[in-house]
Amino acid sequence: MEKRALGKGLSALIPQREVAVQETMVDDKGGALKIPTSLIRANRYQPRLEFNQEKLDELISSIKEKGVIQPVLVRQIPDGYELIAGERRLRAAKSLGITEMPAIIKNVADLDMLELSLIENIQREELNPIEEASSFQKLITEFNFTQEDVAKVLGKDRSTIANTIRLLSLPKKVRDYIAKGEITTGHAKALLSLSAENDQLRVCNVIVKKGLSVRETEMLVSRRASVILKKTAAGKDQSIVDLENELRQRFGTRVLISHGKKRGRIQIEYYSTEDLNRILDMLAPKNS
Repeated sequence: MEKRALGKGLSALIPQREVAVQETMVDDKGGALKIPTSLIRANRYQPRLEFNQEKLDELISSIKEKGVIQPVLVRQIPDGYELIAGERRLRAAKSLGITEMPAIIKNVADLDMLELSLIENIQREELNPIEEASSFQKLITEFNFTQEDVAKVLGKDRSTIANTIRLLSLPKKVRDYIAKGEITTGHAKALLSLSAENDQLRVCNVIVKKGLSVRETEMLVSRRASVILKKTAAGKDQSIVDLENELRQRFGTRVLISHGKKRGRIQIEYYSTEDLNRILDMLAPKNS
């Protein structure tokens, strides 16, 4: 499958002069028309899961006073229309009982649907880290992208994509804390160093309860991991245990060393293909 660059966003479909057009008839240049609000379905590829109620209330007040000025973008489906962009406007209009709203209809493929929703929200910095991670993963699972493809089309480093996707491996309660902004991606990265979900949850609860900084969290995780390693390293030389701990901190995952008199083995755990690629990236020699 040939991958193409994303990033043009809504401007690729809506020329600037059309953004504020509000007409009751379709024109042959792709202008807006009014369609029944009840016929507009939500975007199945909408990356945003959390909508700020305060901002939504502000939009509702604005629309109540001035009406819907900027058209939503939709595509036609057998039983009506599917939203491409403008969910906050649609939600606000429905809450006010508005029966018709301006819309621009475009013939858009599924990948374009995801692209437009993703790019629009990223450019506006409206996605939380979990929403971003889910969007990246959707490009991979539904459109056969690799992490490298996602990185290229979004203009990000592959390591950034990999580390963001890794957030999805955390327990749901931890992901909810991240989505709500109660802990940061820095906290989450530290938690990923713990392989057991119950340990991740236990430490996460301490972070939230005590308001720990990222640095304090890293120290707590390190102490917790050391306790776990010592329990599983009975009879193991302390220098080996210390080295395992150092490698665990470096790779962000569990590392076990079996050390003999002349030979041994280093075992680095990973929990998904993406996690393996992340570790391989770290092991790859740097270009000079």
